[in-house]
Amino acid sequence: MISLLWVDLAAASTLVLALALLNMRLRLGQSRQLLVSTGRMFIQLALVGFMLKALFTYQNILIVSAIAIVMIMVAGYEIVSRQHRRFVDGWSFSLGVTSMFVSSLTLAVFALVVLIEPAPWYSPQYAIPLLGMLLGNTMNGISLALDRLTEDAWQQQAAIEGQLMLGKTSREAILPIERDSLRSALTPTINAMAVSGIVALPGMMTGQIMAGADPLDAVKYQILIMLLIATGVGFGSLIAVWFGARRLFDNRQRLRLDRLRSL
Repeated sequence: MISLLWVDLAAASTLVLALALLNMRLRLGQSRQLLVSTGRMFIQLALVGFMLKALFTYQNILIVSAIAIVMIMVAGYEIVSRQHRRFVDGWSFSLGVTSMFVSSLTLAVFALVVLIEPAPWYSPQYAIPLLGMLLGNTMNGISLALDRLTEDAWQQQAAIEGQLMLGKTSREAILPIERDSLRSALTPTINAMAVSGIVALPGMMTGQIMAGADPLDAVKYQILIMLLIATGVGFGSLIAVWFGARRLFDNRQRLRLDRLRSL
């Protein structure tokens, strides 16, 4: 594997700087966001790299579990921050964390124990990257699903209440919005799976091949990851939307948009 120097990454970062200057020139209003995101990415990944390098020398399930919990909590916060209309009283955060815990963490443990079988099964070399990939994609799916659910419920308030007045249950009134929300969550994953290997080479597989791994082994791991991601996004979004839709109504099946607040 050919090692990169930090100065190489600094040189590559000038390309993003040029893009930010062009963005500023065109008055697109994203130059500051682009630079801040690039800086965050650089610092976060560098810290993770140093942390993982130290972590790989210790096979401690308590440390791995603590890191997994922190990752899930941070992902839950990111879900909340991306919502235009969020539930009050911390419900958006709770929905996000619960959905990812049930879907991503369960799938990661299943893959480690049953499919990959490292020794020990919680080996940080496998557990942390696998969970990170699952959480990243599941987080995006849940965020899209909840944002679509709350925004459509807000925009279609009159239509929902009209259906309730006609005798439909809250479940029947919100069902079309639930379906649209789940479609929004799954569409990016379905599109990514459809073009993998033809239009684009997925990042994990590309990284393994560049690191010197056998291409067929890299392909097998990538297929496994894509299957786990699709399952995690699907079930995680389903859990979030189901509980979120229930939260939009009270015990008397009245639409309660006062349980949402806008940013």
